[in-house]
Amino acid sequence: MVRLYGLLFLIDLVMLVWALIDCLSTDEYLVRNLPKVAWVFIILLFSPVGWIAWFVAGRPQQAATARAGAQWRPGNGFPENDRPRARQLAPDDDPEFLRNLAKTRRADEEMFSKWEADLRRREEELRRRETKDSE
Repeated sequence: MVRLYGLLFLIDLVMLVWALIDCLSTDEYLVRNLPKVAWVFIILLFSPVGWIAWFVAGRPQQAATARAGAQWRPGNGFPENDRPRARQLAPDDDPEFLRNLAKTRRADEEMFSKWEADLRRREEELRRRETKDSE
């Protein structure tokens, strides 16, 4: 009986160390269900239940999406930097941005020319009033 308890204790200790090392070496954003710190405490404080819970509910799942040709779907566990996304273009290379920039510049120039015309008109009106008042 002592040998059986010794064997069970040894298995428990090995699994505890294995789960603890696995938890500590896993990236924070891959850990499931609880924060990484909570999993460390659960593994250490609740010895056989803690490491079993880690392997069942906390350890990152092996991504079935890692296969070639798999498509990304929202919520399937991709970290943000591994998520497929459209190629980003610099503003200098983006034709849509350059078109919008040219349109905006033309609209600004038209607005400034209207403001200048309005300012000239108001200045003329002021000069006329001043000449009428001085006469």
